[in-house]
Amino acid sequence: MKPKQCAERCLRDEAQALLALIPQLDDSFDQVVELIHRCDGHVVVTGVGKSGHVGAKIAATLASTGTPAFYLNSLDALHGDLGMIMDDDVLLMISNSGNTDELLRITASLEGRHIPIISMTGSADSLLAQHSDYHILCSIAREACPLNLAPTASTTAAMAMGDALACALMEIRKFKAKDFAQFHPGGTLGRKLLLKVKDVMYTDNLPIVPPSMKLSDALMTISSGKLGLGVVIDEDSILGIITDGDIRRAVEGARDNFINISVSEVMTRTPKTISPEAKLTTIQQMFRNHKIHSLLVVDHGKLVGIVDYFAIMN
Repeated sequence: MKPKQCAERCLRDEAQALLALIPQLDDSFDQVVELIHRCDGHVVVTGVGKSGHVGAKIAATLASTGTPAFYLNSLDALHGDLGMIMDDDVLLMISNSGNTDELLRITASLEGRHIPIISMTGSADSLLAQHSDYHILCSIAREACPLNLAPTASTTAAMAMGDALACALMEIRKFKAKDFAQFHPGGTLGRKLLLKVKDVMYTDNLPIVPPSMKLSDALMTISSGKLGLGVVIDEDSILGIITDGDIRRAVEGARDNFINISVSEVMTRTPKTISPEAKLTTIQQMFRNHKIHSLLVVDHGKLVGIVDYFAIMN
């Protein structure tokens, strides 16, 4: 089998494994969501091997979407780190077989502490499922591995089920974009969710042209502004905008008479504007909806800046 064919089969197997999870959702999933929502402590996630890596990702996703959570290494838990689990926490254990020795030993060690245990396994008949207070079934028909041995479809399914759990909790918590921003202050996500128009707008040497200016002179002003447009203003009132594209089209239509055309004849009236207090996400939506690349920033009817598509992409 060629590499591409093998890759296609792997992706199909994993996609099918995800779709097969939908019928497995039952009342237990709802109960788990309610349990975690009512939890006053943390969701402590653990697993062994590849399931441990999946568990670390699930814990990170939960923590970043409003559910306090952290990952606990199963081996470390058996050598003292069980003390990290408090009485108001919830334990989420991940194992495809559901018979992982380390996890079973942890459940035995926690007997008497009345800490709710949730297991996510590939078999409802597994020992871990039977010794848990709540169980989420995450069963697959086969691994995507050609030998049906390496954790592939099973880890993908477990990770997707963890995402489903996080999404359900976001919904019940009414988790909003502003909440998401609080947990992602760094990088592109935090920048787009927290910064405002006033933080990225151009304010110096704005390309302002009067309506009576000839296009030949307006072209010089637009070029010096380096934003591809000029703002048409008369007595502090914004009348419209004129772009280098407007000028090119005017030249093509007028030919020799180009020198006599004024800005007011070709400008675009009622340009799109935005408040300096608006968020970057609002700008992006306006750019998409109106198919434009620049917005005039207006405060109390006065031009205070220009925001450009490329400025928010940096």
